[in-house]
Amino acid sequence: MGEKMYAALLNKKLVLAIEEAYLVYQGEKRLNENYYYCPKCNKKVILVISQYKSPFFKHLSIITGEGEKQEHLESKKLLCSALVASGYKAKMEVSLASSQLRADILASEKLAFEIQCAPLSNEEFNHRHKLYQQLKIKDIWVVGKRHYLKNKLSKSQEKYLRKSQNWGWYLLEIEPTKQLLHLKYFIQLEANSRKAWYRRRDFKLDENGLKALFHFVPLQSPIKYIEISRGKNYLRRQLREKTKLGKIVGSLLYEKNLTIEQIPARVLTKNREPFDSMRIIEFLQQKKTSQ
Repeated sequence: MGEKMYAALLNKKLVLAIEEAYLVYQGEKRLNENYYYCPKCNKKVILVISQYKSPFFKHLSIITGEGEKQEHLESKKLLCSALVASGYKAKMEVSLASSQLRADILASEKLAFEIQCAPLSNEEFNHRHKLYQQLKIKDIWVVGKRHYLKNKLSKSQEKYLRKSQNWGWYLLEIEPTKQLLHLKYFIQLEANSRKAWYRRRDFKLDENGLKALFHFVPLQSPIKYIEISRGKNYLRRQLREKTKLGKIVGSLLYEKNLTIEQIPARVLTKNREPFDSMRIIEFLQQKKTSQ
């Protein structure tokens, strides 16, 4: 199932990988816009285009049951193929920094893609990120389903966030089974919780999809606000349940001789950037003690 194939079935006819790749390069079709099938088992295969190897077909493994290692491998192949079809001289598993670093995909001398599907410690991430910085290579991190951003932003997801002028804080996710990239952008957190607000745009994992992603300029997103009653109730619950946040806020309220009712609306309702402090803590720490 893992071997390379140089021919596949398209509309029940046998086609050659090299001929299909030529059509992609000529702009006559998009990468993997058609469904190819294995002549032996009749299961779905994908066309893989490489800058330094002959094009070939390969089975697209079902990620469920195959694990993060297979998800990582399929994601690398799909993204690298799309980059090559887009005109990049992209290569996989490139050794850098005297073999201290191995890039998942080196798209150019100044651009690399890291695909992260498994857990990764902050120490290992910082080590790899610093090596890229020393080499003056921009490292773009694309995460697998384990790290998808849902309702809350976890501490372990923070390291994969990047900020741009057009997208604000954003996260790139890859879904190989559907051959999609998810861009989650304008990421904000509620004033005093880790609940995440963001917009999402999906891009096909082919040369046209990458071009659309790289040139995507969204409309500016307004700052989000929540209802003041919700903000107050959230903090009251933290105080009542004596959570970590509740203990800190309770101590500061006592020290400043204040109550929740005396906290300004903006501190309870206005969203914040992902790495900003909780608004209530920042406000109370700067507040002079009431007499």
